[in-house]
Amino acid sequence: MTSAELLADAFGRVRGLCHRVLEGVAPEHLSARLDPKANTIAWLIWHLSRIQDDHLADAAGREQVWLAGGWAKRCALPFEEHATGYGQSAEEVAALGSVSAELLLGYFDATVAATIDFVSGLHDEDLDRIVDATRTPPVSLGVRLVSVISDNLQHVGQAAYVRGCLERG
Repeated sequence: MTSAELLADAFGRVRGLCHRVLEGVAPEHLSARLDPKANTIAWLIWHLSRIQDDHLADAAGREQVWLAGGWAKRCALPFEEHATGYGQSAEEVAALGSVSAELLLGYFDATVAATIDFVSGLHDEDLDRIVDATRTPPVSLGVRLVSVISDNLQHVGQAAYVRGCLERG
């Protein structure tokens, strides 16, 4: 297995997990919270999609799927269209309550397709390319990709946990 195949497999696994969380979820569960300041399923899936899209678009030198694919307009969220969810307030998290599971999955799937297209063409030497020199130490493409996979897995796991709690509650 090549590094490119390994990365494509990892992002594909995140895709499968997101589908399991969102397919058949009760619409009211998308915006439900386990406590007044907790993240919602909708926000968690949107945020992990935005992080993947933002970070991979930057690394690939392409426009974000969120903007190029018209997803920002379709979701019509009340904050800056380049927002990724980082540092958002409880009120901003609540804004995702109007976004359907189908819309979230559509955006996520479009993002994953662009991601897998990008990583499938990578060679081992590409992973050493510095993609963020503002950090100490500078961030290589390989480190960025592992970071995004880790972030995505954490957030989809949180969303699955929230769904499980709500369905048992």
